[in-house]
Amino acid sequence: MKSADPFDGVLLVDKAPAMTSHDVVAIVRKCLNTQKVGHCGTLDPFATGLLLIVIGRGTKIQDLLMSEDKEYFGTMKLGEITDTQDCNGGLIERRAVVDLDRSAVEAAFVKFHGDFYQTPPMVSAIKKDGVPLYKLARQGKVVEREPRCVHVYAHEVCDVRPAEIDFRVICSKGFYVRTYAHDIGLELGCGAHLSGLRRTKSGRFSVEDAITIDELKTLPKEGLASRILSLPNVSRMRGA
Repeated sequence: MKSADPFDGVLLVDKAPAMTSHDVVAIVRKCLNTQKVGHCGTLDPFATGLLLIVIGRGTKIQDLLMSEDKEYFGTMKLGEITDTQDCNGGLIERRAVVDLDRSAVEAAFVKFHGDFYQTPPMVSAIKKDGVPLYKLARQGKVVEREPRCVHVYAHEVCDVRPAEIDFRVICSKGFYVRTYAHDIGLELGCGAHLSGLRRTKSGRFSVEDAITIDELKTLPKEGLASRILSLPNVSRMRGA
């Protein structure tokens, strides 16, 4: 049986909600009939947006692509703190939401700008003694996590409603947007969790240039292959 032709490069995919990043990898493997496929930067099932899929020799630059800055648009739900810091978790505390004016919200966001330390959530892929934290969390265990220095390059408070805040953030590698929402909620005094998230950029790559999941599933193999960015093109786009 003849093996599939190799596809080397990067495919930009706009991940849909209610699916994992690994689901997208599985679809690409099936569509291209190749096993050497990975992704750069996990998106939670409820999140949407840009997912970089590396294929063939593209997997060799996976770590390099994952290290780049990212842009997100998010929504935080005020007054509700969950055990996962997002909308998929269980509610552990409900607090009253006082009337927040925009200046108070802006002031809270400013405190999480530039360099600061962020404690990774229990529901994360970081390992403790070789075991991912999310597996320990499923067992009801909570372990001490080492705070990590992260960086916010830019942020914008897009909209403030009675119980929700829409925001944009450009951040460094290893940044947890749900922890960002959680911590800002604590700073505001009412608590919050991340209720919506969309990744729009990763390095020089934009979701505007990404293929949708429907296109991914329906395009013929040749059409899908034409959307793969070659490694020389990826290098040029990164300015390398």
